[in-house]
Amino acid sequence: MDTEKYSFIARVPDRPGALHPAVDVISRNGGNINRIQFDRRIDPCTVFFEVTSGPGAREEIARGLRELGYLQTALKPQSFLKLSVHIPHTPGALSDFLRFTTAHKANIAQIDFDDRGSRPHILTASLNLGEEEEVTKLLDDLKSRYRMEVLDYDTSGKYLDDTVFYLRFAQSLRDIVGESEDAFLLSLLGDINHVAQELMKRGKDPKTVFESVEKTGRTLKSTCGPGFYADLQNIRLAPDLLLVCIQPPCGGSVFLLDSPGECVMVDTGYGIYYPDICQIIRREVPGALDRLSRIIITHADADHCGAGGLFSVPCLMHAGTRDIILVSNRAYGSRNHESILEEVYTSLINLFSRFSPPRDIVLFPLAGDERVGAFPVLGEVRAGRYRFLVLEGLGGHLFGQIYLYSRDLGVFFSADAVINFDHLTPDRAQYNTLAVNLVTSVNVDSEKAREERQEIFGIVRQANGSYPGGRSECLVCGGHGPVSLLQGTRLVPASPVRRVPGE
Repeated sequence: MDTEKYSFIARVPDRPGALHPAVDVISRNGGNINRIQFDRRIDPCTVFFEVTSGPGAREEIARGLRELGYLQTALKPQSFLKLSVHIPHTPGALSDFLRFTTAHKANIAQIDFDDRGSRPHILTASLNLGEEEEVTKLLDDLKSRYRMEVLDYDTSGKYLDDTVFYLRFAQSLRDIVGESEDAFLLSLLGDINHVAQELMKRGKDPKTVFESVEKTGRTLKSTCGPGFYADLQNIRLAPDLLLVCIQPPCGGSVFLLDSPGECVMVDTGYGIYYPDICQIIRREVPGALDRLSRIIITHADADHCGAGGLFSVPCLMHAGTRDIILVSNRAYGSRNHESILEEVYTSLINLFSRFSPPRDIVLFPLAGDERVGAFPVLGEVRAGRYRFLVLEGLGGHLFGQIYLYSRDLGVFFSADAVINFDHLTPDRAQYNTLAVNLVTSVNVDSEKAREERQEIFGIVRQANGSYPGGRSECLVCGGHGPVSLLQGTRLVPASPVRRVPGE
């Protein structure tokens, strides 16, 4: 029999036995509950269901939940109201006040009164209300009875308390991604809740999960446009080849290999930074965008390929990178390919960073027998008249990650296998921890990632030829941070780093 899998969000009354009728509706219509999540530490009324059932049952289950008043299909705006009320010190006075709030369906978030306190006749109450009209009606009724003062009033959802946590969180997401349909936000809430459920099983605080999601989106939004800046390095690899490293505020570095005849870009940064990075290139490397012939994508994370579709040149990549982009799951091709954490994180970061996937895709060929260290050689690319070997990674950070290596020039592009963490700015380092909070590790296979890092260090140490400008060490172009030199076991910037504004 054909089956379908789908999700519901239920708003269940906060009373004993309230969940049971919802489960009965699902069972009565032949639904099998694959996932249920409720935690009053997050929200005392919201329950998430994933259900599998036969054809036609979905509508019947939805109808049953709707009849119960449980089915949440919209994110109705709520108002926050904080009042200071002069209340008489007589029996029944509090009951009289609460009769007004109950009549206008106000949910009390906080109430404070103490006749031995510094203000013995003042009751302070914080309320959540559904419609703005109800706020007006409640205030009119209270003003006719009490001396009172409105201490705070908000309709944005910013001050809603945790009795309506998911509604407040949805309002925050709207601030980040712009106005969105309720159905889209409800689906997104379901995905984020699934991540929180999985991480709670691993001992994580659920509030940390939601804070990390929100902070990721807000950080990206605040660091584009007027908030954008970049750290820049210009390194002359040869008389006719300039290496430019652009570190945006968040995410991976963007590299240019610029020669008189053409410019080759290695990785693009986030899609949200596309206008800002183009502006930096036009100002700092005049004519480079006009000479841009190709983009080489090292791997499928949004901070490395997320602007690929905005450039009108071919994007060269591994077949695995193309496949990860197509399935929107950064764990594809790894032993963690069924991880809900990786799948949802991919969707979230693509949404927040305005992911624009490459369209004109050219795949590297399959590996032959040639190797450099442990890495199979996929072929070569040229920047101007200089040759770079394309090496296939082992799948530690991401399936399909590739490296570029020029023995002659002494340059190794290590993508996210090697990063100069010691020389990331505090803001960049803090941003990187947000991803770790959501997926526990940015590497899909940590053991292989360690192996790759050591292999790259071995190649770099052996590549100590005579390079342009009297340099004797191999440059390491890591996926994040400055172009560096390996000194012992430490990476140090290979040249001064200059901060440049976006505008």
